[in-house]
Amino acid sequence: MKLKADNCIFFQLAKASQLGSRFLGQKVAGLSITPVQALILGFLNDEDPVTSSELGKRIELDSATLTGLIDRMEAAQLIERRANPADRRSIHIHLTERGSAMGAEAVRLIVEANREFLGKLTKSEQRQLRTLIRKLRDRENQD
Repeated sequence: MKLKADNCIFFQLAKASQLGSRFLGQKVAGLSITPVQALILGFLNDEDPVTSSELGKRIELDSATLTGLIDRMEAAQLIERRANPADRRSIHIHLTERGSAMGAEAVRLIVEANREFLGKLTKSEQRQLRTLIRKLRDRENQD
């Protein structure tokens, strides 16, 4: 049996992921942030402050990766760490004034990128794609 790229779901998913990351990266490039940083700002724009562990769960990143991102975003004065008054063992991640403005713009760009990226699909196909991706991702919780 020959392995053909068209028939290998792992190859197709990897290429789709690369295309999506590159597409979003181009959309947010004017903000001088990465796609992941744009998503973090977008999540914080919806709920600010959050603990670092809550943020890690929302963005689905391990703590080591998230810590590096938070360090860089704090150095860029987009977010700041503050003590969590409810739990001295954890910290809250807050948007700065600059981060808040950029977060609102990141959300706008992400929504626009979603619409453009999926623009070749009908609304029904878009719903079906999201449903299928969620179904595949749910495998992680079943194992």
